[in-house]
Amino acid sequence: MIRTVESEPHVSAPVLAAYSYCEAVTGQQARNFAYGIRLLPTPKRRAMSALYAFSRRVDDIGDGALDAGVKAARLEDTRAMLARVRDGSVDEDDTDPVAVALTHAARAFPIPLGGLDELIDGVLMDVRGETYETWDDLKVYCRCVAGAIGRLSLGVFGTEPGARGAERAPEYGDTLGLALQLTNILRDVREDAEGGRTYLPADDLAKFGCSAGFSGPKPPEGADFAGLVHFEVRRARALFAEGYRLLPMLDRRSGACVAAMAGIYRRLLDRIERDPEAVLRGRVSLPGREKAYVAVRGLSGLDTRHVTRRTVRRRA
Repeated sequence: MIRTVESEPHVSAPVLAAYSYCEAVTGQQARNFAYGIRLLPTPKRRAMSALYAFSRRVDDIGDGALDAGVKAARLEDTRAMLARVRDGSVDEDDTDPVAVALTHAARAFPIPLGGLDELIDGVLMDVRGETYETWDDLKVYCRCVAGAIGRLSLGVFGTEPGARGAERAPEYGDTLGLALQLTNILRDVREDAEGGRTYLPADDLAKFGCSAGFSGPKPPEGADFAGLVHFEVRRARALFAEGYRLLPMLDRRSGACVAAMAGIYRRLLDRIERDPEAVLRGRVSLPGREKAYVAVRGLSGLDTRHVTRRTVRRRA
């Protein structure tokens, strides 16, 4: 059983300032995740914001316009900062607010910081321009950049005392991360192509006649682009279904956070499935009111109850 704390002792002014910085980054940059993070109690919300701010820094290095060698060096500098967090050598008055906040969060919660090393490894794969022949190859990348985030988040959330099957919670968190990342890949397929990146497995692209890539608002001539998208959507849905088994293991507000974040991506997946070529015309997104509805639905526990009923029926 994974345990966390719901409250914390007095937090110093420098640490509060560091958390405020991380929460500002989260509010400004986390278009989808912020809706779920807001549902958490203060200590967990702060810790999740620290994780997000670190992850945002790593992603921004990978997505920036610097030369590959400079990016790799900066990622290793970020790994060195993570090592300082891990060995507890970051002081409260350190000039890096992300390091200060992450150090405090790691002391308050059993966060598996090695997951952030995996994130850096995954972004280094982007820097090197790696492509993926098969789904098994792509899963390695997705586990680094998203599955690891699921496991890190679970360190903050914890599991409920006596939760059935809680030993599998990290596995479900990892799988939910894969589902979110595959949804991201589908949503950003043209944007990534314009940046010289291809994530979808080469054998899937070949199967549906899409090996020529996606450089414009229309699929390659003769390609079964809709077939490709529907194939990947089914794969993502299976991952969501497996990952959602985490929900009954969490407390109400942590479960609401996960349900809100995952629910927003599932609705994105629905939109992509209905109009596959929309991802070639521009970025598919949800309006704020729909995201807010998903967050309220998560707080109501509807998704958790649905998963619980389905699990009970399977056992019956």
